[in-house]
Amino acid sequence: MSSLLISLLPSALSPTPHSPPETPMDLLEYQAKSLFREMGIPVLPSQRIDRPKDLKGLNIPYPVVLKSQVYIGGRGRVGGVRFVENTIDAVAAAQTIFNLPIMGEYPQALLAEAKYDADREFYLAVILNRSICRPLLLGSQRGGIDVQAAIDQMQHVIVDQEFSPYYARRLALKMGLEGGLISSVSSILEKMYQLFVQKDLDLVEINPLGVSPSGEVMALDGKVTVNDDALPRHSDLAALLTTSNRNQTILTDKLPVAMEPDGQIGILCNGAGLTMATMDLICQAGGKPASFLNIGGETQWNSSPGALRERLEKGLEVMAQTKQVRVLLVNLVSSLIPCDDIAQVIINFLQRRVREPRGVSEIRPDALITHTLRIPQMVVRLVGSECALAREQLANNRVSIVDNLDEAVAQTVSLAKSIARNS
Repeated sequence: MSSLLISLLPSALSPTPHSPPETPMDLLEYQAKSLFREMGIPVLPSQRIDRPKDLKGLNIPYPVVLKSQVYIGGRGRVGGVRFVENTIDAVAAAQTIFNLPIMGEYPQALLAEAKYDADREFYLAVILNRSICRPLLLGSQRGGIDVQAAIDQMQHVIVDQEFSPYYARRLALKMGLEGGLISSVSSILEKMYQLFVQKDLDLVEINPLGVSPSGEVMALDGKVTVNDDALPRHSDLAALLTTSNRNQTILTDKLPVAMEPDGQIGILCNGAGLTMATMDLICQAGGKPASFLNIGGETQWNSSPGALRERLEKGLEVMAQTKQVRVLLVNLVSSLIPCDDIAQVIINFLQRRVREPRGVSEIRPDALITHTLRIPQMVVRLVGSECALAREQLANNRVSIVDNLDEAVAQTVSLAKSIARNS
């Protein structure tokens, strides 16, 4: 959900500026526009780019715009959107964008799209307002990067009965539109609502909706948020999520988000809210987070005990390879698997970090020397069943396990400060 919509709906949780990208049910822009195209919402000619060399076979005439396909907003401000005039410039720009992290997220693909000269930019959205359990139409004549500065100009219409074109036209009039724009914007809103209902979505957003000098409208950017409870009814959406691999929270060793340049604390949690709260407590206690990693909450559509174990295994490996992390706070809340299973994943991770050298078969048994890979000091806090057994298992493996979050934070910060003094 966009930060704009969150600010309009107080019941939603608003992310902090450094919050981890937790939008596992969002589609990427090129996927959202594929759905727009199916519904007859006007979109520009475009092409997915998986590697820079794909641009040598581009089917769209120049000039084009290259867009980083990530789940974070504000791409244009940090260089994730670039206009290019020819193939040489396009390949160079693509190489730069592929290697550009946006809030710690690297794109797996880019979208190459025809350039569009918009005279005006609007904002449109259809969203499920959970507090009143009704769909909400949103619209503003100020869209694009200006939308956040124009919250007071945002208009809304509650769909409180069976939908009809009346609702879309009412919003267009409340937006202050005149002439042919009333009809064209209303038509876009109707199609957005049809998509919203047909696919059981939580959000359909166009920002901006470009308007040309002649009055033509075009969806220049789009966002779609899928309702995970509805996925069993929509195999096409499940396939899109699987294709994007966003449901696999940990994909590369580049995912931990950097924080303080001189920080030494790593934070590993499951769930955006838990991650944000833990990070805030660390900062309030005087600690400096080096990086944080959210391995994904248990409300994802594909959550399972096996998936959680796998994400935790990968998360521990990624954080251990982050050299700046000297102390790792693992804060997990689980109802999928008991805490002793989580403890066993952590123990297996520690045991893997102590390994035998290559060519061990050529070394005499009495001359074997084990090599210990780097392991950050760990503080673990678990919430769930079988916590007592997990505590016993981890204590036997010299891992500090704490029940209270405040105590876990205090111990983590103390360890980090001690390491800083002695280094």
